[in-house]
Amino acid sequence: MAMFSKILVANRGEIACRVMATAHRMGIRTVAVYSDADATARHVALAGEAFRIGPAPARESYLNAAAILDVARRSGAQAIHPGYGFLSENAGFAEACAAAGVVFIGPPPAAIRAMGGKSQSKALMAQAGVPLVPGYHGAAQDVPTLQAAAEQIGFPVLIKASAGGGGKGMRVVTEAGAFAAALASAQREALASFGDDRVLIERYLQRPRHVEIQVFADTHGNILHLAERDCSIQRRHQKVLEEAPAPGMTEALRAEMGAAGVAAARAVGYVGAGTVEFIVEDGRFHFMEMNTRLQVEHPVTEAITGLDLVEWQLRVAAGEALPLRQEQIALHGHAIEARIYAEDPARDFLPSIGTLTHLQAPVAADGVRIDTGVVTGDAITPYYDPMIAKLIVHGADRAEAVRRLAAALAEYEVAGVQTNLGLLRAVAGHADFAAGTFDTGFIARHADVLQPPPPDAPLFLLAAAAIAVHGAQVAPPADPWDAGDSWRMNLEGWRSLALHGAGGRCDVQLRPGGHGFALRVAGVETQCAVLGTAPRLMLELDGARHTVLVLRHESRLTLLAAGQTHTMDLIDLLAPPAAAAAGAGRVLSPIPGRIADVLVGVGDAVVRGQALVVMEAMKMELTLSAAADGVVTALRCAVGDMVDEGRELVDLSAAEPEQGV
Repeated sequence: MAMFSKILVANRGEIACRVMATAHRMGIRTVAVYSDADATARHVALAGEAFRIGPAPARESYLNAAAILDVARRSGAQAIHPGYGFLSENAGFAEACAAAGVVFIGPPPAAIRAMGGKSQSKALMAQAGVPLVPGYHGAAQDVPTLQAAAEQIGFPVLIKASAGGGGKGMRVVTEAGAFAAALASAQREALASFGDDRVLIERYLQRPRHVEIQVFADTHGNILHLAERDCSIQRRHQKVLEEAPAPGMTEALRAEMGAAGVAAARAVGYVGAGTVEFIVEDGRFHFMEMNTRLQVEHPVTEAITGLDLVEWQLRVAAGEALPLRQEQIALHGHAIEARIYAEDPARDFLPSIGTLTHLQAPVAADGVRIDTGVVTGDAITPYYDPMIAKLIVHGADRAEAVRRLAAALAEYEVAGVQTNLGLLRAVAGHADFAAGTFDTGFIARHADVLQPPPPDAPLFLLAAAAIAVHGAQVAPPADPWDAGDSWRMNLEGWRSLALHGAGGRCDVQLRPGGHGFALRVAGVETQCAVLGTAPRLMLELDGARHTVLVLRHESRLTLLAAGQTHTMDLIDLLAPPAAAAAGAGRVLSPIPGRIADVLVGVGDAVVRGQALVVMEAMKMELTLSAAADGVVTALRCAVGDMVDEGRELVDLSAAEPEQGV
């Protein structure tokens, strides 16, 4: 078969852009598909052709196999690259491609089915001699059977969705009494994410590492591995930082795990790129699952091997043999990938919705690579994964890669949404990360250090905020009547500014004076020189110079300085005093989403921390709980409702105090 002349990329965001980059380099034309939410997206602009496939919800667009195959027919695409997620591990879609005469750039449907169900795949791996974590992988899914299995395995146990991954449908249960509720929650999330609520139960290892093997196979019977990746830095069972090679990996263990990965691929007749994931503890490894697609973290493997895995996918799908043999695979240096998400680590990594009002990545140069699907002005919507970009760094050794990671993260600037950049910077600077001594519980274990309470804004940031709002005119005008310096007779011309930041309200006064401005905070006056112009100000304060980027959107200020991001809200000093807030007992939707379950009824007495409503949003399940003891006085949502951020869901009245006798 000759190489394709045109392919359709059945995905969106950074992976669609990534696939198109290789296709264009190889002289292959590309076709994009898009939903209404992505009409102006970067992947649409990069493609030679683009076709609308439906409304914003993924089920009506990117998961609409018939619409995608119709685009392939209309565009004349010879093959479809599914990227990852969406239809990438859908055996039915792979079969539909074959029936339509279009090549599916992925494994055979039988391999997808064999590895698509975790229970079935574990049975196959046991037959192939691949070591497993002790657990229940049976077909029976009734609550008594699963509860009994968990008790036999011994707590803590891990409930895992059989049909998927990425932390969806996964719950850790530490005691028997909490099992039923955790099971119901995991099944709901699995059904919403994968259309399949089957689960398996496994022993929960206490301090494991997540290490995976990249495998590749062709249609000529050749299978090899491209070494390993360590993906242990996770939050909510989802990867945040990945690296290759794995810290502390020995040649003997690499060979053993690589052989197990190849055996797993051979057992299911695999073709193309795949990843065999293992859990590693005390030098022993256990099979978890096989992802029958390209992985999000594939760039770190590309960095240390010098290979283009998407090119290999295209060549294998076109019938070519693998270009190298196992003994020809050489590893060079160390690579680390950081996933930059629009999410709020301080609110349990709740996705952040909004417009990217400012986005500036580090310069892509030797050792630094950026994979992204968004630009300034794009929106992070509630419909898809909130990833902004992947930052990949490569160094001669791990120490150099860690230094490059820290430096590149310090240069990343994002405004308009909350991000995990602060967390990533803290991880990159942590001594245990630098030493390579971490496991999958690293972020949770070091939460107090990695996610400290937001600090009070330092004086130079308050100065930058005040100057950006009130100090546009630094040099005196030619005509004194044009001066905006608040001069008045017999009174100093101070301008007042009230800001609300992490530390609460702060009042700042500013007036032109000397070579810049006089600043007064908490009754203390300081002189501040201005050496640059807005929005990127250079200030000299108390003998130190600071560069601050100040971005304003309506009443919110975002200040970026020294690799840190601070947000402050302007308080309108002329606004009338607000009335006492009513409805302190209201439960509001923190994000746009769908109501998955309502756990209480009107008249129910609830206690602080009790679960009230379960929401589904951005591929995750959120449980909203009571902030205090009370009684449910009104329910303003029902299962299946789509709700906006800030929508009132439940009304609670304060619990009546007990009457004495």
